[in-house]
Amino acid sequence: MKMLVVFGILLHISQHALAGVVEVNKGAESVLMPCHYKGQIPDDNPSVTWTRNELNPNLVHLSRDERDYLIDQNQIYRDRTSMTTDPLETGDFSLTLRKPKLSDSGNYSCKLGDRRQELTVTEVRLTVKDQQVQVEVKEGAESVILPCRTTANLPEDARVEWTRSDPVFMFIHVFPNTSKHHKDQDELYCGRTEMNKDLLRTGDLSLTLKSPTDRDSGSYICTVYRDQDILRHKVVLKQVKGFPAWATAVLILLFVVLPACGGVLFFFRQYYIPVYKVKLDSGVESVLLPCKTTVCLHKIIKVEWKDKDERNVHVFENGSDQPEEQDQFYKNRTKMNKGLLRIGDLSLTLKYPTVSETFTCTVYSSKGDILMKKEVLLQVKVQQVEVHSGVDSVLLPCKTTVHLPEETKVEWTDSKDRKVHVFENGSDQPGIQFWFYKNRTKVNEDLLSTGDLSLTLTQPTVSETFTCTVYSRKGDILMKKPVQLEVKEKDQVQDPQEDISLMTNQSV
Repeated sequence: MKMLVVFGILLHISQHALAGVVEVNKGAESVLMPCHYKGQIPDDNPSVTWTRNELNPNLVHLSRDERDYLIDQNQIYRDRTSMTTDPLETGDFSLTLRKPKLSDSGNYSCKLGDRRQELTVTEVRLTVKDQQVQVEVKEGAESVILPCRTTANLPEDARVEWTRSDPVFMFIHVFPNTSKHHKDQDELYCGRTEMNKDLLRTGDLSLTLKSPTDRDSGSYICTVYRDQDILRHKVVLKQVKGFPAWATAVLILLFVVLPACGGVLFFFRQYYIPVYKVKLDSGVESVLLPCKTTVCLHKIIKVEWKDKDERNVHVFENGSDQPEEQDQFYKNRTKMNKGLLRIGDLSLTLKYPTVSETFTCTVYSSKGDILMKKEVLLQVKVQQVEVHSGVDSVLLPCKTTVHLPEETKVEWTDSKDRKVHVFENGSDQPGIQFWFYKNRTKVNEDLLSTGDLSLTLTQPTVSETFTCTVYSRKGDILMKKPVQLEVKEKDQVQDPQEDISLMTNQSV
């Protein structure tokens, strides 16, 4: 008898402390109605019962001896309820209700008892809402706000979860954002979400999502855990395709001013799609292609640099460089920071840049999802030499201040990678020279000591890009410089000053 008295007192004390409100949206996969008990468990055939008084029969779920007894269960809950496998041992009597309907809204009682007495542990007010907020965002927007509001002055232990269930369940953002919760956040949203700092005071639990894309479209659930209340709000994000209003206006203007479609596409690529530009003169030893990120660095598993032909320029994966995946053209010419994942600087140092090129820096997660993608346009200003057709020779300049040892190799090639002139082992190598350039080229005899690697080409006939490459004894490139030769036809009309000079000479 004393045991029953103590049992009843404990139940009465916990009844009001554990009462709560649970909200869920119609169409949710399931909803959890919490019920927790820390008191004494009856010795005589204890059971946990969930009921809803406004129904007949009122039984929602019955668990006894770690087994479910659902013969007398109201049929509207058939195959839709479940509890943990050992509720009496853990004290967790919570009920999971699958596929909640509007008609499931009502008051539910969680009771603990034996064959003689049954007392209420807690009551839950379940509200199934048939409402959702739809938010539209234009393609290319910097950010979008997913609204979620509740009562102000939330308790300090309140917790907020933003989640998605499609295509798979994932955490979008969790408050408070502890290191554990930060780790649970899905990679696709790492570094892209933010909530108000004073949300507990204001009750504004809205989520700011940065750089929204089409893959972010879908349903989001804002769940608030407040004392024993569980409140849910559903927000549907829809991305609107098309250009912003200003872009549309520019397009209309361009189609009127620029009848050629190519001009419009070129304009939009240059001004609507952001591309970082790096300009430099040819012949520099190296160039830095910038790429920095604010995404969660611990989520990064792979960084990949490619050129416009989809060749691998540099690959960083699983904490180290992957030179075996690098294209031969870029071998021993690239370098990234050693602590790139620590500082977020994914920039690439490229040695001996020779031609203009578009490079792409792509960051992947462990799942293969793209976390970030940036383009860098490298514009190399090539030195030009202009001559008139028919001249005897032309000098193609190439100079260096770097000390060159005796075993240095100097190689001039044309745009088709044909050998124009080769200097190796202290002398010219005409045997490997392309036949078209036989007996037409010359370099200084003391080129290694002076650093003047310029090439004299006789009888230039066509415009061509020539490249001067300097190799070490091991075959590493020490310098690379292109020179653009422009061969122009002589003007038919002579300069008036030349006519005057000719007449003067004739009169004399």
